Amino acid sequence: MGRPNRAVRAAITQRRTDAVDLRIAGVDWLTVGRKLAADPSVNSEGLAYPQGYGIERYRKRLGPPSDRRLIELACKDVSKALTERAAALDRSTDELRRLMMERLERLFVPMFQLAIGSGDCQATDRAVRIIERECRLLGLDQPARTELSGPAGSPVRVDPASLAELERLIGPVDRQR
Repeated sequence: MGRPNRAVRAAITQRRTDAVDLRIAGVDWLTVGRKLAADPSVNSEGLAYPQGYGIERYRKRLGPPSDRRLIELACKDVSKALTERAAALDRSTDELRRLMMERLERLFVPMFQLAIGSGDCQATDRAVRIIERECRLLGLDQPARTELSGPAGSPVRVDPASLAELERLIGPVDRQR
């Protein structure tokens, strides 16, 4: 069959967008499938949706897809659309991260030169803050490790509590909720 042309790809993209929009609106899978079906006999609006579900069957004048198949096709469309959106968001985030790194680098160079050349304490502070921001942006900082310990560094002892003990500590609980 080959790669679909630009118009077909655009229609498929629109169908996937419509499927996501319908699901966001709370429409059930079968209704999504019927609304986006190519065959007017199953399309909930009585229309032949462009590049709709079962388009090949419709063109060959075969029967429309089953309800189960319509659900499968709608699920597949929503999944693909969301995956594509996530990939586009990742690309956008990477581009924005590169842009922010470029800005920080442009700010860093003169502060670094001032700090090294003249020993300017404010420039040194600014250069260090820019480095810290770059590290956060790139995820280079490791999370701080925190430990909970008892007296003199001993392990914290946790004893199980009974329901009566918990109620005594918490106070009366309204059980009618």
